[in-house]
Amino acid sequence: MQLIIDRQQLMNAVQDVLKAISTQTVIPILSGIKIETKNEGVYLTGSDSDISIERFIPKEDDDVEYITIQKTGSIVLQARFFSEIIRKLPSSTVEITVTEEFLTKIKSGHSEFSLNGLDPEEYPRLPNLESERYFEIEAQALKNIIRQTVFAVSTSETRPVLTGINWTCDNQKLQCVATDSHRLALRHVTIEKASDNLSFSNVVVPGKSLNELAKIIENNSDLIKAVVTEHFILFKTKYVLFYSRLLDGNYPDVSKLIPTDSTTSMVVNTKSFLHAIERASLLAKEGSNNVVKLTNITEKNVEISSISPEVGKVVEQINCESYEGEELHISFSAKYMIDALRAIDSQTIIIDFTGAMRPFLLRPIDDTSVLQLILPVRTY
Repeated sequence: MQLIIDRQQLMNAVQDVLKAISTQTVIPILSGIKIETKNEGVYLTGSDSDISIERFIPKEDDDVEYITIQKTGSIVLQARFFSEIIRKLPSSTVEITVTEEFLTKIKSGHSEFSLNGLDPEEYPRLPNLESERYFEIEAQALKNIIRQTVFAVSTSETRPVLTGINWTCDNQKLQCVATDSHRLALRHVTIEKASDNLSFSNVVVPGKSLNELAKIIENNSDLIKAVVTEHFILFKTKYVLFYSRLLDGNYPDVSKLIPTDSTTSMVVNTKSFLHAIERASLLAKEGSNNVVKLTNITEKNVEISSISPEVGKVVEQINCESYEGEELHISFSAKYMIDALRAIDSQTIIIDFTGAMRPFLLRPIDDTSVLQLILPVRTY
């Protein structure tokens, strides 16, 4: 294998595939990046067996030539060393030559490195996903779905299925739900293009996978194709294939958790409410449970307070745009509230309460596709 390649293009591709490579892997070959040169360009692959990313660099794009291929072939190079070398090379181009016994020479400007490579034949093959279940979604919409749900996945491995986001699809409507059993984030979106009669449920995508996917995809209107199989989901962009293993197990039916009525409703400015909670949390996080209390004072004002016996107390009043229903005295995790508010893009939100110890809902006042649910905290 021998080629000359644009260093910036190579570095961008390496950064993408690194997201699938674990430093704790017990399989030596998976600590490497597979580089395969074909006539049309270069393919880079990284995998930790749960996530696999293949990134393609075309020989030329928009009449700009990125690669000169002298000899096709493949090699696996240690990801950590290869990425650091590429990042620090002095010239705008890199020459890579693989000689006998997988010895790889990397030249740029006056620098030359020799790396011991590994046999590419030992690298695991990417799953061949032939499925009639697929849909297409704009990159920006997919990024928003991930941002508005992934924070609510569980970080505990006691119930592994809760560390993922449950995707269901029916009648061109994709619904994504995450919960750690203390809070819930739900987002649904209408799919414009999909396979005939597309329908699936209990497709649980690991939160870790979606976090890494969100870092790779651009914030634009390009369409991403998602292919759903029994054990994997594949996201295809113009130059990236992103494979993720799905989580085993049945995701709980969360529809029963979402209240359908309320005893108290208040409408507030999202940013003002968020900033007030953030200020209250300055003392709340010094306490053991990061709890903030919300109490209504008048029909137009609510009080946000937090007490930390060792540090002190904070009390702040904020205006409501409207307040209807019973008196309110409720305590909740400041962190959960901040996460939920940051996931809502609307300027104004409505919060529906059903009692001091029952779950409450946050929704944009002008959008029914986003919903956040938080369980209160008992403070006595």
